[in-house]
Amino acid sequence: MANRYVSIWFRHLITDRWVIRHAAQKDTAFVMACPERGRMVIKAASAEAEKQGIGTGMVLADARAVLPELQVFEHRADLAEKLLNGLAEWALRYSPIVATDVAGSGLILDITGCAHLWGSERAYLKDITNRLRGSGYNVRAAAADTIGTAWAICRYGRITPVIEPQTQKQALAALVPAALRLDDAILERMSKLGFYQIGSFIDMPRSVLRRRFGQALLSRMDQALGVMQEHIVPIVPIEPYQERLPCLEPIRTAPAIEIALRTLLEALCARLAGEGKGIRKAVFKGFRMDGALQAIEIGTSSTSSNLEHLFKLFQLKIAGLRPDLGFELFILEAPVTEELDAVQKTLWSVSGSGDMTEIAELLDRLTGRGGMDIVHRYLPEQHYWPERSIKAAASLIEQPSCAWRTDRPRPVSLLSTPELIQVAAPIPDYPPMLFRYKGTVHHIKKADGPERIEQEWWIQEGLHRDYYCVEDQDGARFWIFRAGHYGEHNPDWFIHGFFS
Repeated sequence: MANRYVSIWFRHLITDRWVIRHAAQKDTAFVMACPERGRMVIKAASAEAEKQGIGTGMVLADARAVLPELQVFEHRADLAEKLLNGLAEWALRYSPIVATDVAGSGLILDITGCAHLWGSERAYLKDITNRLRGSGYNVRAAAADTIGTAWAICRYGRITPVIEPQTQKQALAALVPAALRLDDAILERMSKLGFYQIGSFIDMPRSVLRRRFGQALLSRMDQALGVMQEHIVPIVPIEPYQERLPCLEPIRTAPAIEIALRTLLEALCARLAGEGKGIRKAVFKGFRMDGALQAIEIGTSSTSSNLEHLFKLFQLKIAGLRPDLGFELFILEAPVTEELDAVQKTLWSVSGSGDMTEIAELLDRLTGRGGMDIVHRYLPEQHYWPERSIKAAASLIEQPSCAWRTDRPRPVSLLSTPELIQVAAPIPDYPPMLFRYKGTVHHIKKADGPERIEQEWWIQEGLHRDYYCVEDQDGARFWIFRAGHYGEHNPDWFIHGFFS
């Protein structure tokens, strides 16, 4: 089977990414620039800026003379490589061999034996470009027998993006010499000699071309024509924590599914334990004979590589799988893992020998039955403003950065957003005599306050709050506050928490 390659060109890679993140910049003229030898130099220009004659390599001051309203944003030197690496991992769905072309703002795919899955190479390219354009990227793609020809047609071709096998010479003939990826010095000499198309010199004696332009021209021609093999360095994505188990016969029964699950868990937990890691999230997938996918997911409150504990969490959800004609393939993935410290390694072992895991296991069973949202743990934060004084803990082992405040009373239950109430209160600094909340009138019998809490001006500006702890006629206690001072208008009152 002859080799086939696809070249993908992102015409405005960096600026397209900026527009994806900042939708307001769409259809506007802007550039990405950074200092270079004491001057601000443009490293990327949007499509609108290019229409105004502004391009890469231009000095920013000259560009602003052309377009005074030009918007400028900071350029990051490593951004293009980062973006292409991410796009290359995405493109692995189209080919197992994908390489980045940072200098050419593109990707190179070895599609040998791949395109027939889409019906044809044309349909293959259409699917790739439609998906990328739908994500916001301006792209072109071309397929050919060689990397050089695919690269050239992608950027300079005007007729068809699919070059038939063994026709690269005819496809290249009408293109400009720059399509061969030549240095600027060689292109300048060619222009002086009147070589404006590859066809005007492609059949010239090699000794003449070597003497005039050096070996670099011959090497690029040979690569494009397929005489010289060109190698690419494919990306190697980080191997996911995944185990696969194909089935010789369709699996339909719950006991058989549990056996498959345990087999996969044993392999995955042993691997994670050997690397000093544990699971925070795992997904068990079953691929049915009819092509349908069934999946169940678990999460843990702390990092775990305990086989028995994880198996019990999955057992709670196995009944939700629908085998129908039977499963032919099982996959167990751990998309979220974390490092285990020395204490955790003792508590969570593959053998399940730890004897201090009761709380964590109980929480995992509860969340497995009722969902991840039924159990929460909070830690104190170093903020005076009540809404910012607590944060949700990511796990059971996360330690607080400061101590809980105990010098002032704080409610057991704090509303995420204070709710407006109607009050009857003397002024200026007396607590209310009564207040109405959700249609119920509460007569205040006892009150303590005010405690003034100012806005944290370095984060947000706004009115201060005067808080009161109040108790109504039924003994219920509330945390309420007045926003700001009394002035021309009565200030608003809010309820913020409950003590009992």
